[in-house]
Amino acid sequence: MSAAISPSTGQRYGVRRVCRTWGEPRATVYFRRQAPPEPRRRGPKPLIPDAVLLPWIREDLATSPFREEGHRKVYYRLKFDRKVRVAPKRILRLMRENALLSPQRAPQGEPSTHDGTILTQRPLELWGTDGTTVQVVEEGTVWIFGAVEHFNAECVGIHASKSGDRFNAMEPIKQGIRKHYGAVAKGIAAGLAIRSDHGSQYVSDYFQRELRHFGVRQSLAYVGEPETNGVIERFWKTLKKQVIEGRIYQTLADLRRALADFMDLYNRAWRLEKLGGRTPNEARQAWVTGQAA
Repeated sequence: MSAAISPSTGQRYGVRRVCRTWGEPRATVYFRRQAPPEPRRRGPKPLIPDAVLLPWIREDLATSPFREEGHRKVYYRLKFDRKVRVAPKRILRLMRENALLSPQRAPQGEPSTHDGTILTQRPLELWGTDGTTVQVVEEGTVWIFGAVEHFNAECVGIHASKSGDRFNAMEPIKQGIRKHYGAVAKGIAAGLAIRSDHGSQYVSDYFQRELRHFGVRQSLAYVGEPETNGVIERFWKTLKKQVIEGRIYQTLADLRRALADFMDLYNRAWRLEKLGGRTPNEARQAWVTGQAA
C-alpha cells in the first residue's frame, strides 16, 4: 500500500502516511520486513555437526549386513565400532528427518500384562527352543528349529528339516550342548533348563527322555502366553526379517546354508539394547572375563 501511487499527486503514499491513516506504528512495519531469524539450537554446539553425522549414518546403513534396522542399532555400531559418541535421540531425529527409519507395524490386540522376566544372570541356566515353518521351492513347507540362550540371546543351535518331528526338534539342543559342553553325553548339561511350549514335539516321551539323559530340566511356557518363551520368539522375528522375508530358497540345502551363515553373523554382529549395545558373543566374553578376574 505504501508503494502505491496517489492518483491526485502522482507520488507514492509512503509508509508514514499509510501508518498514520491506519493508526499503526511504523516500527511494526519495519520489524516485519526483516527476515525471520533462523531457529537456533539452545545450548552449546555439538562437537559433530549434523552435516558430518548424517553421512556416517547413511554409510553405516549401507554397509550393514542386516536390513530394516532402527536407530538403536546405528547408535551402538557408531559407539562401539567408530567410537562416535552422540545421543541416540539425535540419531533418531536425523533418521526420521531424512526418511531413513524402517517402517514399523503398530502392535495389534490387547497389551501384554506379563511383567516378569525370563532373562538369567549367567549363561547355561536357561535356553529357549521352538519351531517355525517356511516355504522352499522344491521341498515345499519345511521346519526350522532353534535354541537361544536367555542370558545373552545367543543362538546356540539351529536346524532345518522337511519333517517337524521330535527328533529334528532335538537337533538344535544337541548342537548347543556340543558347542558349550564339548560333547553329547549322559549328565553333561546338568543345571541347564530348556524352555519350550506345549507342542507335540516337546511333550513327547523321546524329547523328555533325551533331556533327562543330558541332565537337563524341562521348563514349559504357560499355555496361551507366548511371551513366557519370548526370547526365542523375538529371535524368530529377527531371523525371518533378515533371512526369510523377500527371499526365495530353491532347496532345503540352500536354506540350511543361509541359516548357518546367519547364526554366525547374528552371534558376532547383532547388537542388542538389553545387552548394553553388545553382541551376544561380546556379552558372553565379558561374563567369562569377569568370572576369571
